[in-house]
Amino acid sequence: MKLLIVTCLKEHLADVARIFKQANIDVFSTNEITGHRTGNQSNHLEDWFASGGELAESMMIFTFTPSENAVHGLELIKANNISIKKDFPVRAFIMPVEQAI
Repeated sequence: MKLLIVTCLKEHLADVARIFKQANIDVFSTNEITGHRTGNQSNHLEDWFASGGELAESMMIFTFTPSENAVHGLELIKANNISIKKDFPVRAFIMPVEQAI
């Protein structure tokens, strides 16, 4: 089992839900978050959130899912980011779940 965590701008939540469905991820949770940045970086595409004092209305989406679903979801998110070429791509990472009850 893996924990798949995704962050994105609020307006991309429907895209992530569609990707999860394609990856056979039927159950997930969401939480509204606000991204902050206190320093400046030269490459804005590599940033998780806006630069300077700007705030970004974002979502954190997470799910506990079998490893193959998490990996498939990550691959679909990567492909989605390449195809849309937006300034604020969807970010995701997979964490192992050591134990669960």
